[in-house]
Amino acid sequence: MDHVKNYKKKTPTSAKIFSKSTRLHINGVSHNIRYFDPYPFVVKSSLGKNLVDVDSNKYTDYWMGHWSLILGHGQKNVKDAIKKQIEKSWMYGTVNEQTIKLSELISKAVPVAEKIRYVTSGTEATMYAVRLARSVTGKKIIAKIDGGWHGYTSDLLKSVNWPFKESESSGVVNEEKIVSIPYNDLESSLKILKKYSKNLAGVIIEPVLGGGGCIPATKEYLKGIQEFVHKNKSLFILDEIVTGFRFRYGCLYPTMKLDPDIVTLGKIAGGGMSIGVMCGKKEIMNYADTEGKKKSERSYIGGGTFSANPVSMTSGYTTLNYLKTKKSTYDKINSLGDYARKELKKVFDGRVEVSGKGSLFMTHFLKNGVTKIENSVDVAKCDSEMLRKYHFKMISENGIFFLPGKLGAISNSHSKEDIKNIIKASEDF
Repeated sequence: MDHVKNYKKKTPTSAKIFSKSTRLHINGVSHNIRYFDPYPFVVKSSLGKNLVDVDSNKYTDYWMGHWSLILGHGQKNVKDAIKKQIEKSWMYGTVNEQTIKLSELISKAVPVAEKIRYVTSGTEATMYAVRLARSVTGKKIIAKIDGGWHGYTSDLLKSVNWPFKESESSGVVNEEKIVSIPYNDLESSLKILKKYSKNLAGVIIEPVLGGGGCIPATKEYLKGIQEFVHKNKSLFILDEIVTGFRFRYGCLYPTMKLDPDIVTLGKIAGGGMSIGVMCGKKEIMNYADTEGKKKSERSYIGGGTFSANPVSMTSGYTTLNYLKTKKSTYDKINSLGDYARKELKKVFDGRVEVSGKGSLFMTHFLKNGVTKIENSVDVAKCDSEMLRKYHFKMISENGIFFLPGKLGAISNSHSKEDIKNIIKASEDF
C-alpha cells in the first residue's frame, strides 16, 4: 500500500492549513522535530489517549505532548484545577501560593531539591545549571554525553546528532568549552574527563537518554562518573527533565543511590504546561542568591516573564499530587512498557531491538552488525529510515501516532488493548 498517498487522501484539510503555516513559520513549525514528510497533520483537539486532527481522524497518541502528559490529554483533575485558577487570573508576575505548593511536593520527592528555581523550559533549566556549575567551581568546561539532548542552549549544543564530531549549528560560540563522552563506556569517558580535569566545571547526564535513543545508563557508569567528578571537585548534574516523575514518584537517581549536586526537571513536573525546574543542594544554589553575594561572585540565574506563573504551577501541583496519591499509576504504565518491549521484539523476530525503561520504549531496526543498543552510536548505525517508515505506516493505516523516529511514551490513559494494537499493526511491516 502507498502509505503517503493514503495519508494525503485522509488529511486534505491538514495539507491546506499546513501550506499556510509554511508561509508564516520556519519549516511550518515551532519546534524542528514536529515536522515530518509529507506534512504533519494539524490537531484540533485531544482527550485521554487520543489526538483528533482537523479532518476528524483519530490517533492513539504515544508522543504525548513531548512525553509530558503522563496522565493523558485533558485529564479531568488537571483541567478542573486550571479552569479554577484561570477564573482568578493566569498571570501575576509576582509571588503566588501555587508555587509554594508545587515546591513542597518536589522538595519532599527529590532529596537534592533543597533550593528550587523555576523557569519556563527545560532548555533554560540546563542552561542555568551549567552556569551555576561554572560559578561554583570557577572552571569553564562542561562534559556531556554523545547523543545527549539538553535543549537548544549554546552551552550544550554539541554532539547531539550523528556524526557527533560535526558542529550542530553555525553561530555557536565557545564549542571548545563543551566536551563529549561516550554513554555507558566508563573507561573511555574517564580517559576524556581526566584530560580536561583541571578546567572541568561539571558533567551533565540524562539517566535515560531521551532524544538520543531511549537508552538507560547503567548504574556502574553513573556511579563511576559521579565518583570521578566529586573527587575532581566538579559538579555532577543529572538532567531528569524526561525521567523525573516518569518511572516513580520522584526522580530516577535515588534508585541507584546517586548523589547529584544539581537536578533539572520539566515536562511531567508541569503537567503539560510550560515549565523548567532547577533543583540543587543549598550550598550550591545559594551562589544564585542576589542578596547575599556580590555581583562578581554570584551566578546570575533568571527565570523569565512567565516563570512560576500560577497556571503552570497549578497544573504541575495537580499532576504530581495525583501521582503521589495514586502511585499504582506507575505499576500500570511501567508494566505496559515492559509488555510493549517484549511483544515488539517477539513480533519482529530478531529484526529489531526495543530499548527503554518503564513506560518509555523505542524500536530500533538493526543494521550494520548492531545487536544491542547501549549508546547513541549504536542508534546511529541502525536503520533510522526504516523506523520513520514504520511509524508513518502506523499513522497512515492504523491511527497510531509516534512522532516519526522518536520514542513512545505510555500514559495512564492507555490500556493493554492499545499496546496490543501496536503489536497487531507491526505484524505486516
